[in-house]
Formats: sequence, C-alpha cells, structure tokens
Amino acid sequence: MVRLHASLATKWPATRSRKVAAGVKVDTLVSVRANGPKSLALVGERTADVKLLKVGAWVKNRILLFDLGYYSHRLFAKIAEWGGFFTSRLKESADPLFVRSLKIHRGQAIDLEGKRLSEVLPRLQREVLDAEVELSFKRRVYDGRRSSDTFRCRLVAVWNEEARRYHLYLTNIGPEVLSAEEVASLYSMRWEVELCFRELKSSYALDKFRTESPDVVEALIWSALLTLVAARRVHTLIRQRAPPELRARYTQLRFAIHFRRGARDVLACVLSYLGLEKASPSNRWGMNLYLVEEALDPHVHRRRFREVWSA
Repeated sequence: MVRLHASLATKWPATRSRKVAAGVKVDTLVSVRANGPKSLALVGERTADVKLLKVGAWVKNRILLFDLGYYSHRLFAKIAEWGGFFTSRLKESADPLFVRSLKIHRGQAIDLEGKRLSEVLPRLQREVLDAEVELSFKRRVYDGRRSSDTFRCRLVAVWNEEARRYHLYLTNIGPEVLSAEEVASLYSMRWEVELCFRELKSSYALDKFRTESPDVVEALIWSALLTLVAARRVHTLIRQRAPPELRARYTQLRFAIHFRRGARDVLACVLSYLGLEKASPSNRWGMNLYLVEEALDPHVHRRRFREVWSA
C-alpha cells in the first residue's frame, strides 16, 4: 500500500479510514527463479488481492506461494486443474475434513478419517501432522447457477516452538516430493515478496507521495518499479559470476543500497552502451568492481533463508 495525497481519494480511495484518505495498491507476482517481479498491477486499495491473480496455462509445473489475501479454495482447485502447484497458510476460519493420514505414527494416534480440523487440533500432540483433506467451495456462476464442489489437497501442521502453536499449511505437492518440514521451509520463500517491497520503499522511494497529480504518482511508482527490475537484473548477473560459495552473500537489500549509491555511474554505463554518452573502460570496470566488493555481505556465517532453496 502506498499512501497518497487526500485529494486523490476519488480515484484511489483508501480502505478502513475514518477520514478522507487515498492509497494505491501495488500488486506483484515475484519470480524467485528470475529474482524479480514477473507481473505488476496498480489498483485501488479496496481491490481484493485474490481478484488480481489470473490463473491459466502459465501455472503448469510452477509453485505459487500465497499470503492469506489470496486464500481461496476455488483458486487452489483451479491451479491444480491447470497442472500447477501451490502452498498457502491455512485460514483460521477454515475447517477442512480429514480423508486420511499421510504419515505413520507409532503408539496411540488420533484416527483422522472423517473428522474436522477443529476436532483434531485441540487434541494434537504430534510435532508434525501430514494428511489429505477435503475442502468445499463454490464454482463461478454459470448459466445463472452457482454449483458447490469439493477439492482434495494436503494439510501440513508443524509445531512452532517459538510461537507455541502449530503452523498450518495447504499444498498439493505430494509427500514423495517434499516432507512436511520442507513444505513449511518452502513457504518461507514467500518472504521474497516482502523483500521486494522493503527494497522499493527503503532504496527506491516507493513511499508516501505528496503530489496531487495522479500522473505524477503513477510516474513515480513506475520509476521505482523499473529501478527494481534493473537492480535485480544486475544483482542476478553478479551472483551468477560469483563463486558458488559466495552467491548467497549477495543479498537483495544490501545490493540495493549500493546499487542506489552507484546509480549515476550505472546509468552512465548504460548510456555509453547505447552510444548516447561516452564512458571510459576504467569507469565501467570501477563500477563493476564496486558492486562486486561492496555488495558482498561480510558476515560469512550468517544464516540466510534463501540459501536452502535458491542459492
């Protein structure tokens, strides 16, 4: 969410505000593999997140990670129908029906079949629960009618000692591909989206705008997003050329700080490449060396969540 001047409330009204206020929602699909935004949309703050994700053939053999703003059983079923995969936190109000356990437990285990999550969770004493569940949902209106349907997927519950509660996930990735613990670890990669917005706000000035011009607002937002795309492209190139043991130490946020500081020189190199401005080879080499050396995190033993899945 980006807060705007109150005079823009007619075009971009804010939600849950007691006074006249304006805000625009920046919705993005981030590719972990491409290390940056895959699609972007600027919409009013009142637009529901789940309405912005258009599922089609592009999801086949891809894994989508959602926050709860995109939670929809119908959406999950549609992703599976198109040959895609998903992982999401379970909504607190959801109460799926257990079909069968996917994990063998020794001793007296709770019989899951035919029970609801609300019946099982208070009695659960396992560190990990892994089961197939059934979810109900409504199909889209067709020929004036709205039919009900069900969808089966996998529910994973992993005990979080720090929070002293279970973290619950839904996925259609089978246990033969990822264990329950790996599903929880995979979901942490959704943090890539948060890193994008933190980078946009802290380094590329995607924050509150005081201007009253909607055209200027859109120009400022898109310039920040284009800067992010350019920075992530350079970041990817530097990581690819680095020795494998160093790649995870080129973190996005640290790189963004130094990319911003050297932005004028980066632009000079781009203009030179396009034949619009002269730049000496030493300047190009110096800019490359600066990013390679300064963007490398000096903390050698720091644990980085990205290392497990995408380093």
